[in-house]
Formats: sequence, C-alpha cells, structure tokens
Amino acid sequence: MERPDWAPPEVDIEKPSIARVYDYWVGGTHNFAADREVAKAIADKNPLLPRTLRSNRAFLRRAVRELTALGVDQFLDIGSGIPTRGNVHEIAQEGNPDSRVVYVDIDPVAAAHGRAILAGDPRSAAILGDLRKPHDVLAAPETTALLDFSRPVGLIMAAVLHFVPDSDDPAGLLRAFADRLAPGSYVVISHAGMENKPKPEDVPASSQTYLRNVSEVYWRDTAEVTALVDGLDLLEPGVVPVPLWRCGPDGDPDGFGAQAHALACVARKN
Repeated sequence: MERPDWAPPEVDIEKPSIARVYDYWVGGTHNFAADREVAKAIADKNPLLPRTLRSNRAFLRRAVRELTALGVDQFLDIGSGIPTRGNVHEIAQEGNPDSRVVYVDIDPVAAAHGRAILAGDPRSAAILGDLRKPHDVLAAPETTALLDFSRPVGLIMAAVLHFVPDSDDPAGLLRAFADRLAPGSYVVISHAGMENKPKPEDVPASSQTYLRNVSEVYWRDTAEVTALVDGLDLLEPGVVPVPLWRCGPDGDPDGFGAQAHALACVARKN
C-alpha cells in the first residue's frame, strides 16, 4: 500500500488503529483498509455505535461554532483523536481565522497523525498527553506557545471523561484544568451515558469489543454528568443527549435523540 504524505513513517498503516476506526465512522479520510474492515464489522452488529459517534462529532462542531460566536478564539481539546475533516481547528478558524487550537491525545497513533496533518498550520498543534496529568498538558511547550490563559479558552473534553473511573476523580481532573481558565471560558463535555445507565450485560457485545480496545468505559447518567461541571454555569439546554444539544429550529430531524448513548453539555466559568 502506498503511504500518503499525511501518514507518519512510524505508524503502521496495515494494522488497525482505534483512532482511525473512529475517524472512518465520523466521516474522516485519515484511515486505511484495515481500519475500515474493523469499523464495518462492528457497525454491522451495532449500527447505533457509529451513529452515536457521528452525533457526538456534530455536537462538537455546534459547540465550537457557538463559542466562536461568543468570542472564544482559543481551544484546548483533551482526548481529541485524529484532527481530521471538520474538527475543532477548521470550525473555529471558519469563524475566526486567528483561532488557535491545541489537540491532546494519549494515543501515540492519534498524536502522530495529528502532528503530520497540522504541520502546515502555525495556529494548531497536536501533542501526546494524558488527561490525568493536567500540569504536564498545561505546561507543554505547544500549549504555552499557542494559548493565553489570561483570556477565555474553550476547554473540550468530548468523549473522554467516561474513560476515567470514579477512583481517579474525573470531576477533580476537570477542575484542575478549569482552575487555570480565565473567567468567561467554557467547558465542552460529551460522555457515554443516558438518563438510566445500562447494565454491562445490556451493552451490545460489539460495542464492548470496540470500547475494550480503547479503554474501559464508565457510563454515567444525567445527574452524574451534571456533577462533573459543578461550580460552572450550564448553558441551556443543560445536560441532554448529544443530538439534542442546540440542534436548531428543526429539532432532531432523524429522531435519533435519546437512542444516542451519549450526553452533552457546555458550561461557562464566571
């Protein structure tokens, strides 16, 4: 297989990557035959999973547009995956060409692809980093070079806090990042879950296989996700299924709604 320019030489393009499987599901182009084969096999058994992930990506785009319209021009995206088509830097820079974005992911494959994709963009960077080590992320040279924490920042934690068990205090980790943010900053969250959390045996086996390849997932309900942003001001409509967060005047046109096994919210730091 011919290696495209955006594929770093250290990445094995014939071995499936969870980051690239996700990229395929959300409509990206930074994936290969091995990734697409795995993605299609899982989707055949559980079509709701990729649909939920696409709804999550659509929510992220809506949230970034909202924050850009509110004057936010810098973003820190924790657990970003591969910054492929329609990701934060593209959406933010549509609203404000001077917007700056730092992507952070614990997956070396995602970080390597991110660095290659963003090589020509001086306002964006992708770094290898761990949500559980806020100081290291905030002190990284790319972070300090691109982001000014004396001004509002959009902190994005989309589909990442559900990998953090209660024993690691996900709310405390979020606060460690939020404490560094200036007043007028925003926190964007999406999280695996629903009003009534499913039992492990109720989660389709194909979803369990995919999620085990990423990390163990800790489902949380609406009250638990709301508690993560305690001390911040929730924007309307609060914590809702990802397709329903400010979905526009047409509402939820395909009726997916609560079938999406993910919740979303945006909160402001005053």
